[in-house]
Amino acid sequence: MIIFGSRSYLYQLAILTLVCGRCGNPAAHTLKKRVSKFTLFFVPLFPFSTKYATQCTFCGAEQQVPKEQAEQLQVQAQQGGGGEGQGHGQGYGHGQAPQQPGRNPYQR
Repeated sequence: MIIFGSRSYLYQLAILTLVCGRCGNPAAHTLKKRVSKFTLFFVPLFPFSTKYATQCTFCGAEQQVPKEQAEQLQVQAQQGGGGEGQGHGQGYGHGQAPQQPGRNPYQR
């Protein structure tokens, strides 16, 4: 008998201060990476899915972000130290205004 399945791993990559697209509050957001791996006999072998998301610590809203944007936010957090006042923006999702080309939507 062969036992196979999957297991997900959740990594916290950074904490940023962003304006939430749901509640509108400038609050800390955690940048998370979820990796799902195929397992054989309970041993994780290879990843088959990787997703990135930000979650507002004020209201709990979670928004998936593309890999490129997640990497950009992670670099921004490392450069700014991930502290207060870094990464304020216009929010995301839920009626976000159109962005200017070449501009980071999380910076004013």
